[in-house]
Amino acid sequence: MRATADNCSLQSPIDQNTPAMPNIPIRYVEPVFRPPSEAQSLIFPVTDGCSWNHCTFCEMYTAPQKAFRARSEDEVMETIRRCGERFGNDIKRIFLADGDATVLPTRRLLAILEAIRQHLPGVRRISSYCLPRNLKKKSQEEVTALAEAGLAMVYVGAESGDDEVLARVNKGETFESTREALEKLGQAGITRSVMILNGLGGQALSMQHAENSARLMNATQPEYVSTLVVSFPMGEARFREGFPGWEPLDQHGLFVELERFVGGLELKRTVFRSDHASNWLALKGTLGADKARLLGELRQAIDQPEKAPLRPAWARGL
Repeated sequence: MRATADNCSLQSPIDQNTPAMPNIPIRYVEPVFRPPSEAQSLIFPVTDGCSWNHCTFCEMYTAPQKAFRARSEDEVMETIRRCGERFGNDIKRIFLADGDATVLPTRRLLAILEAIRQHLPGVRRISSYCLPRNLKKKSQEEVTALAEAGLAMVYVGAESGDDEVLARVNKGETFESTREALEKLGQAGITRSVMILNGLGGQALSMQHAENSARLMNATQPEYVSTLVVSFPMGEARFREGFPGWEPLDQHGLFVELERFVGGLELKRTVFRSDHASNWLALKGTLGADKARLLGELRQAIDQPEKAPLRPAWARGL
């Protein structure tokens, strides 16, 4: 698992020198990412890479071939048409890739959504990643229009609700910018899946990271919240340049931070998941109904880790 701004998984390998996989009329540029919950979706690129791509913890779009670019409107529309000819009504879900499809102008996004509706009438859900900064220039009316045209769900890598942590990792966002984006999405009726990175603040900023992240979730009441553990498969040098003195949390520290985060959540009907392979302890529930149980499981992991159902180190997807 790469340290990333969102829940992500690698899509099946695709030869970037080949215009399309057999019978799939889509040009992919490796590596291709998608959220785990989009495993059954057709991954449909409308951009390549990430329009921000400065987060020091993220290794998703650092490959040279992943420099950000919006795909041409002609290519996108022709690909949708060809997918319609190939798949007909068989496609039920589409994930608009790459890192932040919502960076496209609203006009272009509406045209893409309309083309999907026309050529792939079996589609029941369209989703994408979304950087909060992408919605700053979009009015509430525009975001609502996207929802009405078929954009049903977005994945927002908030990472943290703490401004100091966000600044240290060069996220390019603040508590307020993320709150505003999540509220726009919520008012439009777009389902929001928000990710927080456990351990991102290191030892020094752990508690404020947990508390302010909970405060952000309470202020916006997203439909889904998940946590991943920050990790650096490609090394920590880039991250430490902007975060000197950062010391990682050990297993115990990660549980203490997560307990502070969950304990601070006052959510009404939010699905909570902390079951990604990077997590030592798999947690699943609905907040607030399952808050007491989740805190009990965390407390056991803190006080009696030998009795907790922890994932072995070799099984963690880092």
